[in-house]
Amino acid sequence: MKALVLAGGSGSRLRPITHTSAKQLVPVANKPVLFYGLESIAEAGIREVGIVVGDTAAEIEAAVGDGSRFGLDVTYLPQEAPLGLAHAVAIARDYLGDDDFVMYLGDNFVVGGIGALLDRFRVSRPDAQILLTRVSDPRAFGVVELDADGRVIGLEEKPEHPRSDLALVGVYMFSARVHDAVSGLKPSWRGELEITDAIQELIDSDCRVESTLVSGYWKDTGNVADMLEVNRLVLDGVEADCSGVVDSSELVGRVVIEEGATVTGSRIVGPVVVAAGSRIQDSYIGPFTSIDSGCSVIDSEVEYSIVLRGASIVGVRRVERSLIGREVEVTSTPRVLRSHRLVLGDHSKVQVAS
Repeated sequence: MKALVLAGGSGSRLRPITHTSAKQLVPVANKPVLFYGLESIAEAGIREVGIVVGDTAAEIEAAVGDGSRFGLDVTYLPQEAPLGLAHAVAIARDYLGDDDFVMYLGDNFVVGGIGALLDRFRVSRPDAQILLTRVSDPRAFGVVELDADGRVIGLEEKPEHPRSDLALVGVYMFSARVHDAVSGLKPSWRGELEITDAIQELIDSDCRVESTLVSGYWKDTGNVADMLEVNRLVLDGVEADCSGVVDSSELVGRVVIEEGATVTGSRIVGPVVVAAGSRIQDSYIGPFTSIDSGCSVIDSEVEYSIVLRGASIVGVRRVERSLIGREVEVTSTPRVLRSHRLVLGDHSKVQVAS
């Protein structure tokens, strides 16, 4: 069995971060989200991986290399433009051959890995196995319709009027029969070859399509809110480890200070990870914060945030629910005295922030 990992999207929902970096390489707990997927694939026993790349190909290849660090043999498959998930399958046709394969979206995160899901596929051997999750707004996803017996009967990509609240998770398992379904596709109204149309073609051709409902352990990291949530999930599992230098500071709970990091005159409440080469001074770092390598946080407060490599935050009273990019500088301005112009009726009671 092979894996097909999609890492060619533009990441428009994560801009401006993705103006200068591949969305699949934005770190979660100081490790690129793409790496979690590759590790899950390796842990499931797959060795041959094709990575579909686009405009950020050079950056992806520099980060992943030949895949040996993950125990994988990686082949890169250039895609001229992000023309749909089924288009990625089409350009990978020669690489995949007649093998079964798992298609994994490189910016998705599956807590707990995919080993059990692949084991089920290997045993039952359907032509396609899809994962579903219930969502509050299905219009942003591929939507699946089931019959009364739980069989898949219909799929639609980002419908204006969804027929269910069941959305496709970004992990799919296919037999080689999907290639015939893909070969006959025409672009959708979005101008893309949709994987939902390919799966619908399998159903219409009496192929066996099975589904599994998952809950609580999948996230698409395509926007900042979900990226922060995945960061929280990963940090929630860290164990305390203080290998760096800590002086006149308080570490509370599960805090990781990597070797080469320094913390002075600060209070850190975990779970928090501070990477090598970073400096925390006279600051407060709150729960669910990851600080990448070479960062400086001085006389500031940061909580529930991701701070990327080389960023500095100096003299800022409070930063929370934030994604701070590489080499960013965040500083405070001198406090400006402000006046208040008031027109108040008789017997008014007014509170003015000082």
